[in-house]
Amino acid sequence: MTGTPFDETQLNSAWELMFYGFRALTAPPDSLLAARGWSRVHHRILYFVARTPGQTVGELLQRLGVTKQALNAPLKALQQAGLVSVAICNDDRRARRLHLTAAGQTLEASLTGVQHELLAKVFERAGASAFEGWCKVMDELATCESRQS
Repeated sequence: MTGTPFDETQLNSAWELMFYGFRALTAPPDSLLAARGWSRVHHRILYFVARTPGQTVGELLQRLGVTKQALNAPLKALQQAGLVSVAICNDDRRARRLHLTAAGQTLEASLTGVQHELLAKVFERAGASAFEGWCKVMDELATCESRQS
C-alpha cells in the first residue's frame, strides 16, 4: 500500500478491533431481537424512525441504503407487532409516514439503551480525546461511502 503511513499489520489490527467492538456493541440487542425471531435490520428501522418520526418510507430507504424489497418484510413485521405505525401523507397520498407506537418506543429504547450504556462506559474509560478521535474516524468512514457512490 502506497501513500499511507500505516502498514498492513496495523490496518489488520484496526479492522479486527472494529470487528470485535461492533460484535460487543450489537450482541445485547441482537439477543433481544432473536427472541422475537428478528434481526438487526428491525433495530435499524426502529432506531431511525425514533430519531426522525414522520419520515416517509422513501426517506428511510435512502437513510438505510437498502432496497424496498429489503425493507418491506421487516417493516411489515414491526407494523404487525404494533411497534410502527404507517400513515398516508396528506400532501402525497402515495407516500407513507412512519412513527413508533408507545410499544415501539419502549422496545427501541431498550435496544439502543444498552448500546448507549456500553458506549458511555468505554468512552469514559478511554477519555475525551479518544471520543473525538473515534468520531472523526467514523465520520471519515461514513463520508468515504458517500464519495464512492
